[in-house]
Amino acid sequence: MVSSPGERLADVVAAAVEVAAEAGEAGTYTGEVARALAAVVNKVAVRATIDAEVRGFTSGWREAMDLVSGDDTGTVRILRLPEPPGVAPEAPAPSPGRGSGDGPDGSQEDGR
Repeated sequence: MVSSPGERLADVVAAAVEVAAEAGEAGTYTGEVARALAAVVNKVAVRATIDAEVRGFTSGWREAMDLVSGDDTGTVRILRLPEPPGVAPEAPAPSPGRGSGDGPDGSQEDGR
């Protein structure tokens, strides 16, 4: 039984190569055969990618919800990405958004 999308894709690629080799030995390997095998591999690769993205999203979502709910049963690891070249490491915090009662400079607006 195949357990991961990557292993499933590897099995399909191996099978496609095997079919291509057998078709080549039989003298029946054509452009249409190549396109058909490539289409099969592409379909499986797309599905494997979607499965991996969904699995990664749902596990990350569960971790975030556990953190927000205060569930301390698991450990959370925060990773910070390095700043891109030319960006100051300590950027100022963004100003409050509209509707917060603050003006553009952070002062209280009057006359609303």
